Amino acid sequence: MRLAVVGLGFMGVTHVKAIRASQKAQLAAVVSSDEKKLAGDFSDVGGNLDTTSQRIDLTGVAKYRALEEALADPSIEAFDLCLPTHLHAPQAIAALRAGKHVLIEKPLALNGEECATILQESKRANRIAMCAQVLRFFPMYSVLAPGPALSARFRRRCAAPAWGAWLKDKSKSGGGVFDLLIHDVDMMLHLFGEPKSVTATGYENLKAGIDLIEAKFDYGKFAVSVSGGWHPGAYPFSMEYTVVRDEGAYEYRFGDGDPVFYGMGAEPRKLSRPGEIDGYRAQIDYFAECISAGVAPDFCPLAESANAVKWTLAMEEARWKRA
Repeated sequence: MRLAVVGLGFMGVTHVKAIRASQKAQLAAVVSSDEKKLAGDFSDVGGNLDTTSQRIDLTGVAKYRALEEALADPSIEAFDLCLPTHLHAPQAIAALRAGKHVLIEKPLALNGEECATILQESKRANRIAMCAQVLRFFPMYSVLAPGPALSARFRRRCAAPAWGAWLKDKSKSGGGVFDLLIHDVDMMLHLFGEPKSVTATGYENLKAGIDLIEAKFDYGKFAVSVSGGWHPGAYPFSMEYTVVRDEGAYEYRFGDGDPVFYGMGAEPRKLSRPGEIDGYRAQIDYFAECISAGVAPDFCPLAESANAVKWTLAMEEARWKRA
């Protein structure tokens, strides 16, 4: 699959590296208005995970300054959109109408109306569209299988991102809680399905780099807690989960290595996955496999990514009801 990456910020560079490591996708082109990045110099790119590079050799890779130029290239089969969230819907729709497959960085869009339009255009164009909800592909999260639980807790925290001013503009990013915790809401929906309701408390001051939430999703017989957001100062990135089931407890904390399973009457057991590849590469490989087979993604369906937007927005709305 010949793939073009649109946007060369933190996530765009992360996707470029994943594509170059893939045996199922080829980096055909990059799209950016930044000449320095088009030359392969990413020294100004940073993020909350060590996934970027100072320089990447882009020899043989086509360079375009605008999406419209790249869409006119008949050799490009698919587009990987790593852009500010408010551009996801219009750029995805343009690519689908041009007959291209699209991988859309999370969140799928800013609201339900935009998500619905992307779904409709994908069906109309008969092209594969997938949202890059990469947590489903991370080895430390893929050890969790869908099914009921006794309780579950997901946390994700960091300082306000310093690599993109657009993230502090809620009209472009949806805000810190929306952009960050949609990972965990999507994982919750993947594992447990649709909740009955959500309640939440929290605080938001995007200009100060603070956006916090403590949410509880009601599943009837159990509840799922989702919490975190942007913290003050140079707060370090962290993510974690605890899922308790009849057979035992599953625990993961960023920086501690493999997840651990605590079973009844047994020693704690690390849940390593020998041969498991990087989540970003696994995501690219899966997208390429879907295109090659001509089938819509069933492991990461577009409709479920739209549902993650719906419930993350509902979580935020519940926070303000308690304010």
